[in-house]
Amino acid sequence: MTKATTRRFFFGGTVFFTLAFIAMTVHTHTTIDARTNADGLTPEVVRGLHVWARYNCENCHTLLGEGAYFAPDLTQIVSQKGKTYLASFLEDPSRFYSEERDGRLMPTLGLSEAEITQVIAFLEWVGGIDTNGWPPRPIIVSGVASRGMPGVEGQAGAADPVSRGRAIFDGIGACAACHSLTEDAVLVGPPLGGIASRAAERVGAPDYGGSATDAAEYLRESVLVPSAYVLDPRYAGPGGLSLMPDTYGASLTPDQIEDLVAYLSTLD
Repeated sequence: MTKATTRRFFFGGTVFFTLAFIAMTVHTHTTIDARTNADGLTPEVVRGLHVWARYNCENCHTLLGEGAYFAPDLTQIVSQKGKTYLASFLEDPSRFYSEERDGRLMPTLGLSEAEITQVIAFLEWVGGIDTNGWPPRPIIVSGVASRGMPGVEGQAGAADPVSRGRAIFDGIGACAACHSLTEDAVLVGPPLGGIASRAAERVGAPDYGGSATDAAEYLRESVLVPSAYVLDPRYAGPGGLSLMPDTYGASLTPDQIEDLVAYLSTLD
């Protein structure tokens, strides 16, 4: 390489990377409001931040990866658990966890109804921030939760819908964060061991108030409209609504719902 070529390479590269840096900087500044969810920063969210700080929640929990790392990261907790569950949990955590069974116990903080609503609004706003994929996996709420590994427990791109459904259960659906697969292990929601057999029985139960006519429809209804039939009041919040989020119709595609039902149908 001649000296002239070297100079051209140096100056050309300097100009190119300088322009690239300027372009990326401009792009960052033009998208920062959307990425930080600035439009959703309401007075209710700000009050929720004050509740979060007042009760020193960061002493145990993390947000966006920052905090004490003693308790679960709560960045996406509202989308993963739903507002009904969170409101019931914050009112009385001991209803869902015990130190004897789970090796942990969140203290009952005595939050008022308004404070609970505000801190949930704050956490929902945090969940709307573009986190570039954080947290990297659903929150594990107990050591007995079954958690799959890519290519082992289930594969999102598999030809078999059951394998795809298992990947959803363990992954983006975050189902394993609340449901165990053994009948004697109770997490947040009811255990799902044997749910395929019980689904057919529940459709024919005299007190069943849903619209399903067979087991597959019952499982699909349980995912999409969890409050259609709440068998056990332990899993209900205010007004008898199910603690399970009712947002899967929006967060999962119809094909993903069908794959999840296919997997649940194998749990005999």
